[in-house]
Amino acid sequence: MDDEMLRRLAAVLNQIPDLKCSENIPLSRLTRFAIGGPARILADASSEAALIAALEAVDSTPHALIGGGSNLVADDRGFLGAVLRYTAKSIEIEGGVVGGVVRVAAGAVLQDLVDATISAGLEGLHTMTGIPGWVGGAVYGNAGAYGHSIHEFVESVRFIDCSGDGSSVREIDNAGCEFHYRESVFKRQKDWIVLEATLRLPSGDPGALRTTADGILKVRNEKYPPTMHCAGSIFKNLILAELPESVRALVPARVIREGKVPSAYFLELAGAKGMVLGGVQVADYHANLIYNSGGGTAQQVRELIETLKRRVQDRSGLLLEEEVQYLGCQ
Repeated sequence: MDDEMLRRLAAVLNQIPDLKCSENIPLSRLTRFAIGGPARILADASSEAALIAALEAVDSTPHALIGGGSNLVADDRGFLGAVLRYTAKSIEIEGGVVGGVVRVAAGAVLQDLVDATISAGLEGLHTMTGIPGWVGGAVYGNAGAYGHSIHEFVESVRFIDCSGDGSSVREIDNAGCEFHYRESVFKRQKDWIVLEATLRLPSGDPGALRTTADGILKVRNEKYPPTMHCAGSIFKNLILAELPESVRALVPARVIREGKVPSAYFLELAGAKGMVLGGVQVADYHANLIYNSGGGTAQQVRELIETLKRRVQDRSGLLLEEEVQYLGCQ
């Protein structure tokens, strides 16, 4: 797509109410890895109508939708097309006798949602404190930590379905979301874009919830310092019951947590800790943590990930699966 066509598209997008359009924005500014070349067009929609109009405008143009960029590896060359974000941030809480219902827009910061539910005396999301990113991404990847995942509390999800002619807004219940460990239907249906989630949470004591959350945040910040350019854990943990019997027999009971085996266990066996490739490296204290130590590139991240996968497969016969998503990377 040539520059003239992109300029015309930008002009169209600039006419849409509730949509902020910018050009040549480095994706390194929008991702926690701080990696990625320029997005030729960045369009931030703050309302459902704006997002639908933007999707219709970019229909025949290369485009992608991202969230908070916390789990994203963006191409060093950037994205020659339109990158869209849904930035609506509303959080509405209705309390009840035994809990409450929360309606939250996909563009809300996950930590803001966690803090709001704690203040309202609603239990469940407090264990997710410190997880970066936006709510839409949390639903998309079924985010979770310390024994809880967001799917436990999702009642329904509203989304835009772009799979047919035009765009339509639909709603599905929890079962329709097809949640699994770090998975949802939205990962497979790339034309479904999360707009809003309705959550139902049980009651809890705000003080106790805050104390627990603060303790979790302290541990998380020691493992993943807020200033570290990383995406948290690179690989999904493994479900113990799904591992080959020969592998299960070799896993020490001490490393099994809630029926899962940390990928870090197999990565450490493969000698991952401290590995360096250019400006990216594996933490010397956590084998499942890759970070940009300065000047790192998406190519280096991908090459290091492939090296780690190959090492684990050779050592333990397992093929690890990334949690991170890719934008434009080939």
